[in-house]
Amino acid sequence: MNKSSQTSTMGSACIKVTKYFLFLFNLLFFILGAVILGFGVWILADRRSFIFVLQTSSSSVTVGAYVFIGVGAVTMLMGFLGCIGAVNEVRCLLGLYFAFLLLILIAQVAAGALFYFNMDKVKQEMGSIVLKIIKNYKDGQEDSLQDGWDYVQAQGKCCGWVSFYNWTENAALMNHTDVTYPCSCDKNEKDDGLLLRTGFCNATDGNRTESYNSPKDWPVYQEGCMEKVQKWLQDNLGVILGVCVGVAVIELLGMVLSICLCRHIHSEDYSKVPKY
Repeated sequence: MNKSSQTSTMGSACIKVTKYFLFLFNLLFFILGAVILGFGVWILADRRSFIFVLQTSSSSVTVGAYVFIGVGAVTMLMGFLGCIGAVNEVRCLLGLYFAFLLLILIAQVAAGALFYFNMDKVKQEMGSIVLKIIKNYKDGQEDSLQDGWDYVQAQGKCCGWVSFYNWTENAALMNHTDVTYPCSCDKNEKDDGLLLRTGFCNATDGNRTESYNSPKDWPVYQEGCMEKVQKWLQDNLGVILGVCVGVAVIELLGMVLSICLCRHIHSEDYSKVPKY
């Protein structure tokens, strides 16, 4: 075997390895795209956690969710097209694949920056939104924001924003003459994971001498939810950004592999193009 044939054989083997590596990267790329799309849908569809309250406090959360859905859907599509382009060695598909990967990467960076640079603004607005919910809370009223905050208090085992005294801002609650408190704050309630208590609850205390609703008699969690909510937000945002970083690394590798494979495919070789 002469030197030129050896070089040709090594080049062919290199192309084959690159092709199958690109196929595997795109398969993983497709799966991670589905994960990103799922995060976006979760942000928009969740009505039983604090994420729903966040959507009312900052439009950037909703915009970011739509960006994630769009990026995830396009990522899945490009992963599929990348698999086809790699297996069939279609140069135009590989070039289109590279261009879309670059656009997706830019969109992901934009979404990540939108979340990151608005975090302080969201945190500042969270307190005022929660205090407004507490102040306007009405017993027996079906409201998704009220239910969302009740869920946060019950699951976080906390009450109010800074402390349970934030509930003294609710005039309807404080107008009761007996011991009345937010049901979702009840520290004696057993959490079965199924039933969420909402509204106001009454507690009978025969030893009371006061004729007004005193917060010191409430059987509720005294710790506020502020720190727990902020930690929850940071943890979930960290997971989302971590997935995005992982996808971005795969995108960069996919771009490199697609360029390498595209350079070794001769544009005049149309026998590789599938016939339909």
